[in-house]
Amino acid sequence: MKKFIAFLRGINVSGQKKIKMSDLKLLFGKIGFQNVETYIQSGNVIFSSKEKSVKKLESNISSGIKSKYGFDVQVLVIRPDEIEYVLRNNPFIKKKKAIEKLYVTFLTDKPNSENIKMLETKDFSPEEYIIDGKFIYLFYPNGAGKAKLNNNLLESKLRLPATTRNWNTIKALSELVNV
Repeated sequence: MKKFIAFLRGINVSGQKKIKMSDLKLLFGKIGFQNVETYIQSGNVIFSSKEKSVKKLESNISSGIKSKYGFDVQVLVIRPDEIEYVLRNNPFIKKKKAIEKLYVTFLTDKPNSENIKMLETKDFSPEEYIIDGKFIYLFYPNGAGKAKLNNNLLESKLRLPATTRNWNTIKALSELVNV
């Protein structure tokens, strides 16, 4: 059994796509996953599975949610080593930026260089970002609520599904998955 983290994008936001975490935990069990734990209401699920293919896990979870709730949810499954990589390599930590202003966007794949170049033509200051493979480290000096460089913009410009989490959530998930 391997542990994974599932990020569900866009659930329980502004009353949309509501799923109780207790119900989500049961659904993951019905799908066949074990050691299921949820973390906060925004769709973070830690689970164990014999399945090793991230794409198959994402598909199984998406299908299970669609079947039970009738709506589509973008699911990104992350391995514990990817969370650890993000924690070790955030350049904004090394630059001593304020922890509460740090976020990471997780992409389904590495963006192509053409799309990265398109993103680089825009000025988002004072916001900053650094792309590292399929992770984007973000610094929002004025907070995430009014950020120009938000998840929807990143998905649009990079043409990849994405989901963003704050630094404290990433640290908490790392602790839970490594228990």
